[in-house]
Amino acid sequence: MSLEECFGDENTAANLQCLPVVIQNAINWILILAGVVALILVIIAGIKLITSSGDAKQVEGAKKTLTYAIIGLVVIMLSFFIIRVIAALTGVTCIEQFGFGNCK
Repeated sequence: MSLEECFGDENTAANLQCLPVVIQNAINWILILAGVVALILVIIAGIKLITSSGDAKQVEGAKKTLTYAIIGLVVIMLSFFIIRVIAALTGVTCIEQFGFGNCK
């Protein structure tokens, strides 16, 4: 079932079959938002590092921000890798794409 089938018509009532579609869209948007936030934090850390004027405390703060932003990006990328490894090990390759309707 697609998002249009669940919410595209005012005469269509949402039911439990729409729940996987809503969860899938929420996960997609959360991952996009997390990537954007991590990218913004990398840019902010770079600006902090450039404008620190050699102050050790500000440099340390900028490095921590950069480290945590990169760790966040790595965790986001690892989540996709872990799902692919689990799919390969179990033989259930339909979980590689988001959505509960992919495994039929």
